[in-house]
Amino acid sequence: MKIDRLIGILTILLQNEKVTAPYLAEKFEVSRRTINRDIEDICKAGIPVVTLQGTGGGIRIADGFKIDKTVFTSDELKTIFAGLQSLDSISEVTKYKQIINKFSGGDDTVYSDQNNILIDLSSHYKNTLAPKIERIQQAISEKWIVYFDYFYDKGEALKKIEPYLIIFKWSSWYVFGYCIEKQDFRLFKLNRLWNLAVTDIKFELRDLPPSKTEFDQYFSDEINLVAIFDESVKYRLVEEYGVDCFSYAEDNQLLFKFPFTNKESLFQWILSFGDKAEIIEPQELRTEISQRLKKSLKKYSQHDI
Repeated sequence: MKIDRLIGILTILLQNEKVTAPYLAEKFEVSRRTINRDIEDICKAGIPVVTLQGTGGGIRIADGFKIDKTVFTSDELKTIFAGLQSLDSISEVTKYKQIINKFSGGDDTVYSDQNNILIDLSSHYKNTLAPKIERIQQAISEKWIVYFDYFYDKGEALKKIEPYLIIFKWSSWYVFGYCIEKQDFRLFKLNRLWNLAVTDIKFELRDLPPSKTEFDQYFSDEINLVAIFDESVKYRLVEEYGVDCFSYAEDNQLLFKFPFTNKESLFQWILSFGDKAEIIEPQELRTEISQRLKKSLKKYSQHDI
């Protein structure tokens, strides 16, 4: 991510009298043009960076400039470290840990004290998730078009997009970008995205209306589910939807009411409870799941000996 690279560049400049643009480009695996833009952004933030041309030249922070280390309190640093460490869980390399070490200035106690919070954003998908995130990050930074095979309820398709954001929301990772086929901004779930290729084709940033980043709208078709659950699965309802998601009905059964946005996900969730759950409303969902169960039963009955 760009902010991580800017922090890294600033840290290197604070620790070294002078560095070169090629050195920074190689260290952060980006082009010299990107480094030049990063230096401009650092200057815009109020930190005077001087670029010297010719033999013996390089990039350095202007003489006499100092960053007040008291700008961050101990608690604020711990919060920053927890956030960086969580990003490290979905990184192929330990770049975020390196930033933590640079921030802490070699003081291990500052870092170790924040270990009471541990966030792992990768789960068991890290081996496939981390490479996707790294490559999409690079494509966003360099404004390169990407394409990939995408699997969804209508089948599968080759998608080509201009990537804008990587998003962690609804307990999943997504890439948000402009879909060239649909001529509009779309969200794509990373776990459904395979055979990712980053092209060398550049794209120009489009105007991004604020309404397009109201991501809940991409899952706006609500299904108002009413269902009855056996009390033995109460722990799952509490875990997934909280203690206020149900009320008690007859025979200590649990009356559950909640809006869903995806019918297939709803069916998979309900069926995962086996005979411990029953859809009450909407009636059309109750009818459809009954038909599905009959088809499944027929398949198994055909193979019974």
